[in-house]
Amino acid sequence: MSDAGAAVRTRVAIVGGGIAGCSLLYHLARLGCTDTLLIEQNELTSGSTWHAAGLCTQYNGNRSLMRLLKSSVEIYSGLEQATGQPVDFHASGSIRLATDSDRVDDLLHVKGIADHVGLPLEIIDADRVLELFPLVSPHGILAAAHLPTDGHVDPSSVTQAFAAAATDAGAQIRRHTTVISMSPRSGGGWHVETTRGAVEADRVVIAAGQWSRQVGLLAGVDLPIRPLQHQYVVTEAMPGLRERATELPVLRDPQESFYVRQEIDSLLIGPFERNALTWALDGIPEGFHGRLLPGNIDQLEEVLHGVARRIPGFDEIGLKRVINGPDGYTPDGRCLMGPIPGGRDLFALCGFSIFGIVFGGGAGRLAAEWLVDGRPSEDLWALDARRFGEYARSTAYVVEKARQVYTREYAIHYPHEELPAARGLKTTPIHDLLKANGAVFGERFGWERPLYFEPEPGGPEVDYSFRRPSWHDQVGRECHAVRSAVGVLDQSSFAKFEVSGPGAEPFLDRLCANRLPAEAGRIALTQACNERGGVECDITVTRLSGDRFYIVSAAATETHDLEWITTHAPAEGVRVENQTARRGVLTIAGPRSRELLSRITESDLSNDAFPFFSARELFIGMAPVRLMRLSYVGELGFELHHDIEYQRYLYQVVHDAGSDLGLIDFGYHALESMRLEMAFRLWGADMSPQFSPLESGMERFVDLDKDFIGRDALAASAAAGVARRMCALLVDADDADPHAFEPVFCDGEVIGSVDAGGYGHVMGTALALAYLPVEHTVPGTELEVEVLGVRCRAVVSEEPPIRRHHRAPAPISPGLTQHDLTSAMTDHAGLERT
Repeated sequence: MSDAGAAVRTRVAIVGGGIAGCSLLYHLARLGCTDTLLIEQNELTSGSTWHAAGLCTQYNGNRSLMRLLKSSVEIYSGLEQATGQPVDFHASGSIRLATDSDRVDDLLHVKGIADHVGLPLEIIDADRVLELFPLVSPHGILAAAHLPTDGHVDPSSVTQAFAAAATDAGAQIRRHTTVISMSPRSGGGWHVETTRGAVEADRVVIAAGQWSRQVGLLAGVDLPIRPLQHQYVVTEAMPGLRERATELPVLRDPQESFYVRQEIDSLLIGPFERNALTWALDGIPEGFHGRLLPGNIDQLEEVLHGVARRIPGFDEIGLKRVINGPDGYTPDGRCLMGPIPGGRDLFALCGFSIFGIVFGGGAGRLAAEWLVDGRPSEDLWALDARRFGEYARSTAYVVEKARQVYTREYAIHYPHEELPAARGLKTTPIHDLLKANGAVFGERFGWERPLYFEPEPGGPEVDYSFRRPSWHDQVGRECHAVRSAVGVLDQSSFAKFEVSGPGAEPFLDRLCANRLPAEAGRIALTQACNERGGVECDITVTRLSGDRFYIVSAAATETHDLEWITTHAPAEGVRVENQTARRGVLTIAGPRSRELLSRITESDLSNDAFPFFSARELFIGMAPVRLMRLSYVGELGFELHHDIEYQRYLYQVVHDAGSDLGLIDFGYHALESMRLEMAFRLWGADMSPQFSPLESGMERFVDLDKDFIGRDALAASAAAGVARRMCALLVDADDADPHAFEPVFCDGEVIGSVDAGGYGHVMGTALALAYLPVEHTVPGTELEVEVLGVRCRAVVSEEPPIRRHHRAPAPISPGLTQHDLTSAMTDHAGLERT
């Protein structure tokens, strides 16, 4: 590689020399990829890395992220031996306190994940807390999580170790080099102009911490990262600390919102205060390297009082230092990894929201796999840069969401929780009508969507719990009403694309594992797979005409799926149009849905004229509609896809026509319950790129007789037989249902964990979906699912589970056959999206 000023050619250029960039450089080298160049505008670690507290905890409520964090700790523990460089890793352990019953439930839930992942985590009492951390006041402590392999590491040392080992292997680093501009090359890759000459790179990775947005703008992309200030304090010497035989574990008190660790003979204390302060929202000032912001102790006063309550004697010693180091936050506090939408061959590894040190090792390893192998070995949808859309670009949005994340760092993260910041951004034309009918809204991809409906205005205040919530019974009423009569749900948040042109059919045939619809007006459910056969997208494809196709997928995957489609589309002959914002969707579901719609259209909706998985252009009342016969609840169902300006009219027409048929509004909580009763799959929950359609039980939607991306991998897997397969479980739960990540046991051994779960209101039982060894997936097999520390009996069910449930038959209206009532339930071709 040539020296300063000369153009260089590299396979991967990494912009940013902090923990993320250097970890990636190191792990690429370990995978044999040393044709790499790291570009750092100042010195390594001179951004946010050098002033980080270096805490390394593995406590996390997400199974994949816990594995990532565990990987980081394992890397740091062995890095000195692997590289010969000091890293100063302290395996001091950690303690996380619980001072109310909900926090105890949180500990129990995370312990279940730890048991599956193989992470040492024990629930201890107040006496054991006092034994491990004698400075603490035991007042109010009900329990605590003790993670003996947690600790802390010196951020600069570990980063330098990564860099030294990578360069020893042949990687290159250019310090004091600023990226000036970036432009895509016509043949792929990027031309990067720097203050030391041009770089031609096949891939560019933005790993520049709080500078990442500015770097991204050079490439024409706007990353949702903005800086917030975070402070920690170091006390004067505390009597007795230096003389301890063992270092104090890191202590976290979520109720008082702080962490504390031993710093030789002092305490390092990091508060997460309310009203977090922003900084440099218009861009990081030039030359802000190795620098801090002025301390602001008044900002921390409230939390520091809490520290004094938990650690008696703290208020009697002085503060030696106040460290105020800003870092880049994302709207949900999780980093951005993977392909950046809108920038082909552009990759993200940034936005760690002050947790770059603990994430850096494992994230660098997985990002290296992603770049070299095309996919990481872990499901990283929670971190995928494509989980956001255009709605998340504004500074006002990112800041409001990021400040909420910061304030809630130690809050309990409940199942189904909806947070108040930056709400109301995207609403449909009937939002006010739904609200007037009692809708309680949640948010997905910026859209406001009804979760459930309170029958009385001013109903009970929304509460959250790991146990059955206040809305449990109301959701049950909605489920029973839909299964016995008919309901309407606004699903306009669906992602909707039109693919057209002379090359559309061969392109989509190559993209999709299932055969495309042979004729106009027919629908196919299909997965789009990667080369390894993992499911990248779960979509329906409707043929509108010979070379026009309508694709629908989940709201949350709009950016992801659009990026996957456009990335694989040929340069000519195919047009991809995102129609999500301009087209609304009303879902009409239930055994009386055909009767309702027949009252407001002149078209023939009989089963012969309009079979399952069909689409027709027709009129509902006066409004033109693309009517699609689909069901995600296991009952007769239709979707009314329409230009958004017709939605208020259509909603009112539907309500008027269904007033005597038992029509109700229902929400996404009821939809989730009913889809679990059918064991329908959902990408991002129980389907992912880590599993193939064969493992997901979706082999009926794969045609191995045609050519498509991932076909060879799936054919080999089909011939060999899969080792794991998704199955449905009926769970004898008490007042708490499985929802995600709970461990599954057979004869006392962990054999898997729940990927999705909840309560089946019509069946009257808890349900779970889990990937298990195939020998444990035979219907009738008895297992156990641990829910909040309690082993619950579970039985593998045939699919769909609701087949086993005896229901009184719904009344059959004129023109409605029993075949119509049960067609969706007996055909497992339900629509896997929400």
